[in-house]
Amino acid sequence: MTKSSDEKRLVQRAQRGDADAFGEIYELHQSAVYRYIYYRMGDASTAEDLTGAVFVRVVENIDRFVYRGKPLLTWLYTIARNAVIDHRRRAGRAVVLPLDERLVAEGDDIEQAAERALTQDRLAAAIVHLTEDQRQVIILKFMEEMTNEEVARMLDKTVGAVKSLQHRALAALCRVLSSDGL
Repeated sequence: MTKSSDEKRLVQRAQRGDADAFGEIYELHQSAVYRYIYYRMGDASTAEDLTGAVFVRVVENIDRFVYRGKPLLTWLYTIARNAVIDHRRRAGRAVVLPLDERLVAEGDDIEQAAERALTQDRLAAAIVHLTEDQRQVIILKFMEEMTNEEVARMLDKTVGAVKSLQHRALAALCRVLSSDGL
C-alpha cells in the first residue's frame, strides 16, 4: 500500500462521515498546520485558534475535496493560508504578545526554553518581510523539512523555481535579521 492510496482511503472515509478518519487527519496534520500558521502570524495563541478553525473548515468542506494525487496537506495549507488572510483582514495587523507559558516545556530549563522562544519569535517576525511564495518555501522546506521536489509538488512549481525562491528568501532573511536588529 502506498502513502497516497492510504491517504485517499482516509479522505474517502472522512467524506462518508467517519469520525475516526477526521481524528486521523487531525493527528497526522495538526502540528504541520499549526507551524505553518505560527510562522505566518508570529503568535502562538492566534496560531492555535486558527489551526482549530482550519480543521472546522475541513469537517465542513471535506465533501468538496477531490483527491487528485496531491497530498491532503496541500489542501490544508490552502485552507490555513486563507484563514490567515481572513484573520488579518478582520483584525488588522497582527499583534505579537509577550513571552508566556511557551517558555517552560517539560524537560527544558527556563534559559533554554526562553532562548528557543526568542529564536522562534525572531524568525516569525523576519518571515513576515518575505513575499508569499518565499514564505511558503521557507516554511515547507525548513519547518516541515520537505525536499525541494515535495515543495515543488505542493506549490505547483518547478524544482528550479523552488530553489530560486529559497535562495532569495534566505538572502532576504539574512538582510532583515542583520539590519533590523532582529
